Amino acid sequence: MKKVIALNRSGDKTVIKTWSRWATVVPEMVGLTIGVHNGRQHVPVFVTENMVGHKLGEFALTRTFRGHTAKAEKVAPVKRAPPPAA
Repeated sequence: MKKVIALNRSGDKTVIKTWSRWATVVPEMVGLTIGVHNGRQHVPVFVTENMVGHKLGEFALTRTFRGHTAKAEKVAPVKRAPPPAA
């Protein structure tokens, strides 16, 4: 919160890096860009009025969906050999 107040006073538009995904967006943050850590990198989040009251982590996704595989790309099940005769 100290960094947000300092940036508002100076009028500077630098990115504030944070690891605090559980922090609530307050009205003083509107108009600032905050780099929210998603586990690998800091995702820049530009805060708007609609975000007030939400958590910062909601705007920096942690998982990347790469899509479903096509049926042709799936591996055929492996057939087992019959058990040896006793």
